Amino acid sequence: MLDIGLDELRTRLGEKFTDDLYAREAHGRDENATPGQPPLAVVYAESVADIQALLAWANETHTAVIAFGAGTSFEGHIVPQGPAISLDLSRMNRIERIAPEDFLVEVQPGVTRVTLNNELRPTGLFFPVDPGADASLGGMASTNASGTTTVRYGGMRRNIVVLEVVLANGEVLALGRPVHKTSSGYDLKDLFIGSAGTLGIITKLTLRLHPVPDQIHTLRVVFPTVTDTAQAAYQIMASALPVARLELLDASGLHAINQSLGRAYPEQPTLFIEFHSSTAEAIVAEAAMAEEIVREAGAQKIERAQSADERQTLWDARHKAYSAFVSHHPGARYLITDTAVPLSSLVELLSFAQAQLEEMRLPGSIIGHVGDGNFHTNIATPPEEADRAQEYSERLVTRALELGGTASGEHGIGVVKRKFLEAEHGAALPWMRKVKDLFDPNHILNPGKEL
Repeated sequence: MLDIGLDELRTRLGEKFTDDLYAREAHGRDENATPGQPPLAVVYAESVADIQALLAWANETHTAVIAFGAGTSFEGHIVPQGPAISLDLSRMNRIERIAPEDFLVEVQPGVTRVTLNNELRPTGLFFPVDPGADASLGGMASTNASGTTTVRYGGMRRNIVVLEVVLANGEVLALGRPVHKTSSGYDLKDLFIGSAGTLGIITKLTLRLHPVPDQIHTLRVVFPTVTDTAQAAYQIMASALPVARLELLDASGLHAINQSLGRAYPEQPTLFIEFHSSTAEAIVAEAAMAEEIVREAGAQKIERAQSADERQTLWDARHKAYSAFVSHHPGARYLITDTAVPLSSLVELLSFAQAQLEEMRLPGSIIGHVGDGNFHTNIATPPEEADRAQEYSERLVTRALELGGTASGEHGIGVVKRKFLEAEHGAALPWMRKVKDLFDPNHILNPGKEL
């Protein structure tokens, strides 16, 4: 036991504390195998008081605390860069209040999005933010997560109306009001969304809900090239169509899906498209317009999902694209990039991404939320060549910034992309660091991340 008071922390928190090696290792890695180390111990908080007790000890001992949700991070947010305690919030998993009359729900941070939507089913409402993984809602807020439905419903920032957070000094703040708009005071709530647990610990969220759409129309559209696919996506976004999902998968990604999931999709660049509408008459007209647009853009094949089960099968394939890619490259090291650019630059960055994969001879697949200018490149390399994948990522981020984009559309900065913050934010970066110093003067909250 290291001489920094872990015995005292065990005394304060009892069975909620563990230094079991298996638990520590499970809390010391992310999906991208980001370099780091296991935490010194794991605390399974069950209340705000547990979090306050841990933070008081952390300030006394100057030990880092890293909030942990479901462990689905890609950018190293949960990976300790030095001695740290992992604060696991999965036991804080109550849905505290469903208010369908206000289209709101209050949840603790450990509730996952799938659990929430299962509980909401009888109300006819749903929570739309869908990153694919069954992430915790607190973790999704911490990274300002988004996903396949962002093009219509927005990401976490748009769908959170109130946050309860515990600051590094143990003070509890309620940020925001359960209203659609307010012009009162500074918007501190949005400051904490996307801060990756570096400013405070999220302990409660009030989320905006949406009616389940009456009419849904889903298409799978095959194109000859990635460029054609991206240009078609741009034309769809330039129309007045009620796009809810607009996803691009390249030939490599579809090959992995076919092999892993037993599908028989054409292994060519493809758009998965979904429209949400209010009437059957509207959806018929909108579907006809969408098909006309994609044909003019060079679509070679258009298939419609004929039932809810077929829609589910399609989106199940999209959500499992990363795991399919991983299973298709056993024994490799994996890296998933995450850049976003203005829509007018999407075709250019996608073409650059594909050309770099070919030039560097990297096995990869491009998958994107192209309706909002965001896409990912999954890369597999032998462990000894992982640096090549990182070089690819750096080239892609640099080009995205040159095009007016961002280093991260939805995964966050974490450890991996900190080097790009100055290029992206310039003179604003020192002010971000002053904000960090204000809220966490001892730098105990997830140090070495984001800034």
